[in-house]
Amino acid sequence: MSEPADHAFAPLSVLIVDDEAPARERLQDLLGDIADTQPTRVAGMAANGVEALAILEKTPVDLILTDIQMPVMAGIELARHVGRLEHPPAVIFTTAYDEYAVRAFELAAVDYLLKPVRAGRLAEAIAKARRLRPPADEVLRRIAPTTRSHFSVSERGRILLVPVAEVLYLKAEQKYVVARSLEREYLLDESLVQLEEEFPGRFLRIHRNCLIARDAVRGVARATTGVDGEAHWVILLEGLPEQLPVSRRQWPAVKEALGV
Repeated sequence: MSEPADHAFAPLSVLIVDDEAPARERLQDLLGDIADTQPTRVAGMAANGVEALAILEKTPVDLILTDIQMPVMAGIELARHVGRLEHPPAVIFTTAYDEYAVRAFELAAVDYLLKPVRAGRLAEAIAKARRLRPPADEVLRRIAPTTRSHFSVSERGRILLVPVAEVLYLKAEQKYVVARSLEREYLLDESLVQLEEEFPGRFLRIHRNCLIARDAVRGVARATTGVDGEAHWVILLEGLPEQLPVSRRQWPAVKEALGV
């Protein structure tokens, strides 16, 4: 008589994310194959990170199996946004990366599955996912230091995605950074210094507490403020009435960058 299956583990709810439908279906089939030892329940499937985050708004999961390279939003960026959830799920990456890139995952202690994914390796990864915490944002940035397409904002228990291309300026205020678009302001729980390092081609520092989107600049002007009426330079941005002051220290670099 055969040994009974080990059902000591509660089923994990899983979100599968891959831009190729056959890859999603294969992972679903493999999860069925290992159900006796690693029980799971597929809570949803998505073709990219944006679709995945929309699913997560309505359906929290325990584990995300995500491809790394996808259009719209790739797997590393998805994991960075997911990490801002109050109870972030575990993340396992699937990848066809070369040996050098895979080594980066190993050094960072982030679990991955090399395509084509095998059932035994998937079972090992899920067993590990039950014990590991989600990868830290710093680790994910080290693995794939590419710029994000979106900022993520936590509002009322959900993740709100803000396209980086729509942000006109970033201003540090107390422990948050205000991201301003044409429509409204968003509070980012991030460092202005890290944002400057991540988006050097898009944002330009004009003050110790402010970065502006280079392509949103309408012009520069002289202005006078304060009791002494001292003149200084300000930045004019498309669509916004406010004028952003340029510090004396930053003016030479701003002048050169904007060609004024």
